[in-house]
Amino acid sequence: MAAPETTDQFIATHASADDAELARALVTHAGELALHMRDEGLSTDYKTSISDVVTDADRAAESFTTTVLEALRPADGIVGEEGAAKVSESGRTWVIDPVDGTFNFSQGSDYFCSALALTGGDEIVVGAVSRPATQTTWVATHGVATRNGRELGRLREASISEEALVTYLHPTFMRDDAVRETWLSVARDAATLRMGGAGSIDLANIASGQFGAWLQHSVADWDWLPGKALIEAVGGTATKVDAGGVRWCVAGNARMVDDIAARLNSHA
Repeated sequence: MAAPETTDQFIATHASADDAELARALVTHAGELALHMRDEGLSTDYKTSISDVVTDADRAAESFTTTVLEALRPADGIVGEEGAAKVSESGRTWVIDPVDGTFNFSQGSDYFCSALALTGGDEIVVGAVSRPATQTTWVATHGVATRNGRELGRLREASISEEALVTYLHPTFMRDDAVRETWLSVARDAATLRMGGAGSIDLANIASGQFGAWLQHSVADWDWLPGKALIEAVGGTATKVDAGGVRWCVAGNARMVDDIAARLNSHA
């Protein structure tokens, strides 16, 4: 793979880009940068556990994104998974996940992405997700979602028994009776289960009509907002439900989300 263009080149090329185009270009470049760095060899550190990792590619991709935004959107705020933080002067904030699915990424899997969302007040102005290994980029803005520039259709309504549930529950929470039983109350009724390990790709795939809904608890904004924008732009529902002592994020076709919320609420 050829090396991505430099940050200065990127800034010059995208100086006149609107928010959606800038978001698309940022996640595409950040993902390609991370993949290129992995091909060259990575340094990996651990955060809270053996599966909670960070690589030098995460840090480089976040540094690239923040440098571009500081140059092209100087009044906007920034929040990044790897520590980037800038107070907003405009009322708008860019929420960045430089590499979502870092454990997958560090193990050589292609199930990882770069994702971001631009928020303004309670609104998600733009959501963008890019999976570099498959050269696929999703963007949602103004109620329209696209995949590689082609508009996505509306989600098909289906019940939980008819569609796959994409989910994740860390093994440590298997020991928490309240969380485990709440999760099982949903998972046991799904047509089938999938655990990919990169929430933004999961949500982008659901927005593309591949699966029914997504369920995970205690989700950070950078793992939620980009995909939430995609789901809502294709007529789906993305909501949060408190149950079993934690807050669950649920997104997908509206009927399946209702099914899941009903089961969660029985454990509230």
